[in-house]
Amino acid sequence: MNFTRWSARLPGIPGTQRRAAARTELATTTADRRADGSVPAARVEPLTDGTAPVPAVDELPAREVLDRVPALVALVHGGDHRIAYVNDAYASAFGTRPLGEPARDALPELRDLGLLPLLDQVLRSGRPRTLKSRKAPDGRSYTFTCTPVSEAESRSRTAGSGVLVFATDVTDHAEAAERLRASERRQRETAVTLQRSLLPQVLEQPDDLRIAATYQPGGTEAAVGGDWYDVITLGGGRTALVIGDVMGRGVRAAAVMGQLRTAVRAYARMDLPPHEVLQLLDGLAAEIDPNQIATCVYAVHDPNEGRLVYSSAGHLPILVRDENGTVLRADEPTGPPLGTGGWTHSSGSVPLGPGATAVLYTDGLVERRDEDLDEGISSLERALAGATGTPQVVCDRLVRSAGVQADHDDDVAVLVLQHPARTGPDSELFRNAALELLGGVEAAPRARAFASGVLTSWRFPPELHDLGVLAASELVANSLQHGTPPMRLRLRRTDRRLIVEVTDGDDHLPRRRRAEPVDESGRGIAIVATIASNWGARRTPGGGKTVWCEFTLPRKQQ
Repeated sequence: MNFTRWSARLPGIPGTQRRAAARTELATTTADRRADGSVPAARVEPLTDGTAPVPAVDELPAREVLDRVPALVALVHGGDHRIAYVNDAYASAFGTRPLGEPARDALPELRDLGLLPLLDQVLRSGRPRTLKSRKAPDGRSYTFTCTPVSEAESRSRTAGSGVLVFATDVTDHAEAAERLRASERRQRETAVTLQRSLLPQVLEQPDDLRIAATYQPGGTEAAVGGDWYDVITLGGGRTALVIGDVMGRGVRAAAVMGQLRTAVRAYARMDLPPHEVLQLLDGLAAEIDPNQIATCVYAVHDPNEGRLVYSSAGHLPILVRDENGTVLRADEPTGPPLGTGGWTHSSGSVPLGPGATAVLYTDGLVERRDEDLDEGISSLERALAGATGTPQVVCDRLVRSAGVQADHDDDVAVLVLQHPARTGPDSELFRNAALELLGGVEAAPRARAFASGVLTSWRFPPELHDLGVLAASELVANSLQHGTPPMRLRLRRTDRRLIVEVTDGDDHLPRRRRAEPVDESGRGIAIVATIASNWGARRTPGGGKTVWCEFTLPRKQQ
């Protein structure tokens, strides 16, 4: 093919346009000056030192240049893209191609790469197009640039058009990018595995609550974050619930999350109020990494009070739907995130009686780039108002209503708890009885008689009946000796256990100790710890303490 009849049109390439404009301007200026008698432009004289002049770009033989470039070059002409030329590099990569044949038949590699529609677009638009990093049949990766070219022999003949296909070998870059992506995938899989292993594998299921949770890591383009949750049974029928979010992504965030979750379980065993737990976590978070910020909500449910007592460190508000479908947002109190220091956290409470549902969640569920965070929380409130069913069903519906898909750009953790409203035979398995302990030492026999009558009415077997009466007697005697009024004995049964607790006005917590044979006291707590399945003590918010123990019911009693 005669390349002197072809001239490249390269719109969008400033150098080519500037050189063409400069040549046009020079020719126009010279002609104008000659017409008005001015001195013509100076001409470049040959050098006198014998050096050959450098040829202009227009004087270079295009065919010879294209034959020698290492990139793959092909020229096609017309609507069916007939082959006008392929250079040596192209022939070495894909083999010799017959000139004059349509590209659909003679250039199968371009067809397989989906390049033929791109050639049509270039012809129609007259603008170059680029297809980046495509793997060709020869196993190499190329970036293809298709540029329109035109042939114009004379004004009297119709101009033809074609496309110059220029392919650059980017195999090394493509392989390096693939290695990088594979490394990122491995790191993300490691972080996800670590994250999931640090989350509770099986949620504890308290007697009085029904709980479900879900965790979904961000999409493949987002590194896993530090979202976490936990459910901790505290004993005496109480349950701690916690959800948090460590800022940042990757293995580091997951590792910090694991340390915080372990610390929460340790602090929860101390049966501290929620704000004291967060105060301890705040100091620990600063020690782990002063640059790592985390948010957290720690809440405790006591079925005797029918409330959820909570404390928040910069986390999103708990949502509670009552038995009538009304949703309450527990906004206050909220302190700064963990690790900031210099703040005294406080506790708040929200009703959570029979028939109520509470939702704890992380920001991935409600935060969107194109809308206000408060609007996301309001949308979740509306979804919760209409979500019914088991906790797992509610959990799944909330995630779907928020539009969370597999490619979501942030981690999502949701914890749903329900306090079922029990009726009929089921309600007989959940009973309460309480006695105010008035007077002095005479309160002890009244407490034993009360406990015996209640356990008899609950139809406990004789062995469990006697153990319950003995535990009540020892706890009351300990309170009468070491505590202060007001005092109260409470018996409670669930479908799984019997709980005996005594509350008084003194905040000194008892401890189990070894009594010597000559000691006249100090054996009450040791007896309770021996006969009961579990026991403990905690301070009450208004001052004072509660000492409790529990017995696991025989299977036939459950």
